[in-house]
Amino acid sequence: MAKTESTCVAASETALVQAAVEGDAQAFADLYEHHLDRIFHYFYYRLGHPQDAEDLTERVFLKAWQAIGSYDARGAPFSAWLYRIAHNLLIDHRRVQHPTEPLDEAFEIADEAADIAELAAKRGEARELAEAIAQLAPMEQSVLVLRFIEKLDHRTVAGIIGKGEAATRSIQSRALARLGRILAARERSQP
Repeated sequence: MAKTESTCVAASETALVQAAVEGDAQAFADLYEHHLDRIFHYFYYRLGHPQDAEDLTERVFLKAWQAIGSYDARGAPFSAWLYRIAHNLLIDHRRVQHPTEPLDEAFEIADEAADIAELAAKRGEARELAEAIAQLAPMEQSVLVLRFIEKLDHRTVAGIIGKGEAATRSIQSRALARLGRILAARERSQP
């Protein structure tokens, strides 16, 4: 019976992780290349500043490299371990940087074929959504970004934020309800 493509990718990643745990720097470099963009986007959508996102992304991989020898999968994918490190770094970053940063440019739209008016409308909607998300509590922001931008399942998100699946679903539900109310209020207040 042939393996599916996702099974092959998972097996390949498992082999890379095992090699990295055993000290293979090239295996870790391959894992870095594979996960770099996703970790960067996690920070970028939360902070809205590419420099901060780059700095925190590099810190995630530095911490991962320093701790890779003690990595234990415990049935979760390697990416969940990286997101957990990222989540903790984001919490630390927010403690130092008290104000919530606006996410006005976090939702870049790259549609070369769109005309200027359509592109401007899409950017306006994305900016409005980013501003609404920024009004949510940090935990709610994390859950929404991980679930709907990073497209992670509830179990993985729960592991990253250190909550149970039921609590994660509850946070998601509350966040979506609050986001809906925020967007509805914005719509009512516009002429």
